[in-house]
Amino acid sequence: MKTVAVVGSQWGDEGKGKIVDLLAADADVIVRFQGGNNAAHTLVVNGEKFILRLVPAGALHAGKVCVIGNGTVVDPIALVEEIDNLKRRNHLKDDALLRLSYGAHMVMPYHRAIDRAREARLGKSAIGTTGFGIGPAYEDKMSRTGLRFDDLSSFATFKEKLERNISEKNLYLKAVLKAKPVNSAEIVEQMRKVRTRLMRYLGDTSVFLADAIAAGKRVLFEGAHGVMLDIDHGTYPYVTSSNCGASAVFGGAGVAPGKLDGVLGIGKAYATRVGGGPFPSEIQGKLGDTLRIEGDEFGSATGRPRRIGWYDAVLARHAARLNGMWGLALTKLDVLTGIDPLKICVAYELRGTRYDEIPPGRHLLEKVKPVYEELPGWREDITQMRSLAELPASARRYLERIGQLGGVKLAMVGVGAAREATIVIENPFLV
Repeated sequence: MKTVAVVGSQWGDEGKGKIVDLLAADADVIVRFQGGNNAAHTLVVNGEKFILRLVPAGALHAGKVCVIGNGTVVDPIALVEEIDNLKRRNHLKDDALLRLSYGAHMVMPYHRAIDRAREARLGKSAIGTTGFGIGPAYEDKMSRTGLRFDDLSSFATFKEKLERNISEKNLYLKAVLKAKPVNSAEIVEQMRKVRTRLMRYLGDTSVFLADAIAAGKRVLFEGAHGVMLDIDHGTYPYVTSSNCGASAVFGGAGVAPGKLDGVLGIGKAYATRVGGGPFPSEIQGKLGDTLRIEGDEFGSATGRPRRIGWYDAVLARHAARLNGMWGLALTKLDVLTGIDPLKICVAYELRGTRYDEIPPGRHLLEKVKPVYEELPGWREDITQMRSLAELPASARRYLERIGQLGGVKLAMVGVGAAREATIVIENPFLV
């Protein structure tokens, strides 16, 4: 395959960053096509921890071109900070290796202020956003009042649009949300400084990608979040503000339908989610707390503790169908070591009816009862194992059952946090 998309098959936080980082070694171009800095990818390379929020994971490999597509919403201040941090750590030294779409929309300080004020106002009914302003930025994009990086070409014109937006947002912050307004002069000055740093990266990334694909380059599309947080296909309204699946590659990166060779889904060997919303296989009590600690299940972008659940094959089938998955990479199998028995949610039950797919009407997910299948666990340390044959028989059986229930073959299995702690069964770029 020459063009591959990596997408989350759960509620995000599946370990996509590690898999993208692994595949980036065989790719020429790595593309981020949706979301914002509310999604963070945690990577461990040679014992060193990296958290990437906007720059694609290919930045940790020398000579790889990283592209931020038009479908993303980009906090320009956060992007400059991330670039500087990577440069300090001896990465992304060549500016030509980072390309930012002129068409990407900007996340401004007033978006963050609105996001946080809304959540505070909702109280216990809050959706559980990161507070990074992603939703309000996408709102402005759809209402055609957003600011794109293309606007930076003329700072005078950009300043005029920015000040008009700030004036309107401050009225909303004060009158409706009863929140503190943002400082217009301060934001204008911040953007003046940011402009001088980011103009060098701007370009028509759609044309660049078309040329790369035509030249036979290997292109890796890096998704953020997971299918169950998709604005259309997730657990609405407890979702993010963009489409997270493989179909978003075409609009979010500006490539033509038919140019994607394969989709690799990423899922944990159990399930997690952050924020509110239904979670049928959620584990309460001591076991959930243990898995949270063992798996370091705290948000990379926010530090919030993640909710923990058993692997949900119903959601896995949903994700596989929507994305036409070629294969599945399962991460964090090692975290389940020592738990016996293990459970997999194979179906839902609602009012005496069994559902092998998500019931019609996402609101019903709050009411379903999980139907579990139990499998034996294992106690052996698997973190140094690099082939399926080395794994304990119970671990192999667990993996086989997940593949059977999801209808997708396993391509990779993560057995530790480090880049090399991965059992590679099939690499999509090498088939």
